[in-house]
Amino acid sequence: MAEGDLTDGEWEYRPVQLPGDVSRMTAAVRLAIQAEFGGWELSRVRLYPGGVRKVWLRRRRSNRMLPELSV
Repeated sequence: MAEGDLTDGEWEYRPVQLPGDVSRMTAAVRLAIQAEFGGWELSRVRLYPGGVRKVWLRRRRSNRMLPELSV
């Protein structure tokens, strides 16, 4: 697992921080690609002053090989 990954029972979580200069549409496309090809789903989004977004993605833990997250 990458640094920052967390596990909770049957789920694994990955925090992702998107800078304030990333548009909402670009952020949505990036996250949609990870959902489609990496098996991740959106768990939580928090918007901070300055436009920084902290996103938590989750996916069910599995023994099969899934692609790594690259945001």
